[in-house]
Amino acid sequence: MVEQKLNVTLLTGRTIEQGVGKEYGKASPEYFEACTMVYMDENDMKKIGVKNRSNVLVTTSSGSVVLKAVKYPRSATPGLIYIPYGPWANAVVSSETTCIGMPSFKGTPAEVKAAPDQPILSIEELFKKEFGR
Repeated sequence: MVEQKLNVTLLTGRTIEQGVGKEYGKASPEYFEACTMVYMDENDMKKIGVKNRSNVLVTTSSGSVVLKAVKYPRSATPGLIYIPYGPWANAVVSSETTCIGMPSFKGTPAEVKAAPDQPILSIEELFKKEFGR
């Protein structure tokens, strides 16, 4: 079977769940659950052979991260993915600020593929991967 990859545009931002999880603390299960997902269009998920809540690898020129694919509940969003703010989103967003002091959290070209055998890293594991400590 040929591995399916999907080229998409990455958006990141706040969600209610991410905000609530942050109130429990960034090491909490609630925060982990809220920030380790990527919202995707249902048909885009079918194109790469992933079911709701299965793991995918999101890759940009800045890095890669395994997340849980979740069907976007409101409408069709073909070609777009959305990751809630947090360390997992930061792993794939460029740190380049183009002289304005704020990285771009919108419009990043990305690739998504199924990753059923790859785990989602805990916050501690992610920091070790990203910063070596």
